[in-house]
Amino acid sequence: MPGSEQQRLAQLEAIEAIKQLKYRYCAYCDDKYNPSGIAALFTEDGIWEGESFGQHVGRAAITAHFQRVSGEIVFAAHLALNPIIEVDDDTATGKWRLIMPATVITSGIKEARWLLGAYDDHYVRVDGVWMFKRLSFHINFYSPHAGNWAESAVE
Repeated sequence: MPGSEQQRLAQLEAIEAIKQLKYRYCAYCDDKYNPSGIAALFTEDGIWEGESFGQHVGRAAITAHFQRVSGEIVFAAHLALNPIIEVDDDTATGKWRLIMPATVITSGIKEARWLLGAYDDHYVRVDGVWMFKRLSFHINFYSPHAGNWAESAVE
């Protein structure tokens, strides 16, 4: 069946493109939460939500959110793991785990923290390009590190 081989290849290409989208998102987050870079990965009406970090609808709100975050989380290393991506034509869903060492400013003092959580993403292909329609983040924990890398980490 030639059609099924083409469909399989298209699905694998879509999965890889979605992985690259997520990796770009992580790279922008690790680049001092580059607000315009992150927002450009979302549809115009896209949604970013992260429990205690709030819900932000639309590129302008997503940009404003990450402008604030960049002043609070001054170092982050997003390690997105274990992707489960389901593609259905021009829409897709993705589940990921995240572990992230971070340095945050707390009461004017740098503090080393660990964040562990899970992403539940919805993607849409717009003019051949995969974008986030909705990125939801569930926080398992966001806790101070027992030691301290805050002063020694290269930002």
